[in-house]
Formats: sequence, structure tokens, C-alpha cells
Amino acid sequence: MCLGVSMRVIAVDRYNAECEAHGVRRTVSLFMIGENEVKPGDHVMVHVGYALRKMSAEDAHASWALLTEWPAVEGV
Repeated sequence: MCLGVSMRVIAVDRYNAECEAHGVRRTVSLFMIGENEVKPGDHVMVHVGYALRKMSAEDAHASWALLTEWPAVEGV
């Protein structure tokens, strides 16, 4: 199973972005979506260190809500 995590862009340096989610910061590659596509404050879907696409703040918050509920689902 693959898992993408939504993160907020803090800073952009060419094809890398410093991103944050719930207090965790990571350097993320923008190679797959391009350096000019994102700016600080944007949200991106991240998988294995690569930003796959931009996403709205609403979608980012909704995905975190689902991830937070996931362990509570019975039988998982």
C-alpha cells in the first residue's frame, strides 16, 4: 500500500521545498511538479520525498482528518 501525506510548503529553493505537517519538517523534491508551480503556504501531496501534486488547503486538512481517524477503525 502506498501512502501520500499532505504537507504545507514553508520555503522553496529551486526544485526542493521545505515542508511541514503536524510539527514534522522535511525537504521535499519538486521535480515531479516543477519549481514554479508551488510557493510558500501552498499544500502538496508527498510520497517518498516527492511532491506529487498541489492540493487545496481544504483537501489537505480533510486528508489529515482521515489519517487521524484511520487507527480508530475497528479491524485495521
